[in-house]
Amino acid sequence: MFAVIKTGGKQYRVAANEQITVMSLAGEAGESVTFSDVLLIEDGAATQFGSPFVAGASVKAEIVEQSRGPKVISFKKRRRKNSKRKRGHRQDLTIVRITEVVA
Repeated sequence: MFAVIKTGGKQYRVAANEQITVMSLAGEAGESVTFSDVLLIEDGAATQFGSPFVAGASVKAEIVEQSRGPKVISFKKRRRKNSKRKRGHRQDLTIVRITEVVA
């Protein structure tokens, strides 16, 4: 059984006992999180599509860790103008473990 959920402006295909990395969520490690924006549920024989979300469906997960992504460097140089700019960015991420898919 798997589901497609929407969080942080992205869609993820999830199943029970799976770890995924999503955009930063509020909470500490060990806390429980519920995703109610379920777009699709597949349980072998039947498939439920939402319009836009499946009614009464949710995905329960547990926060494993709050972390940060890799450093991304943005460097801009304007030649012959003695002008350059260097900026770095690290995205805040949350690693969650899916505990169950509730249809």
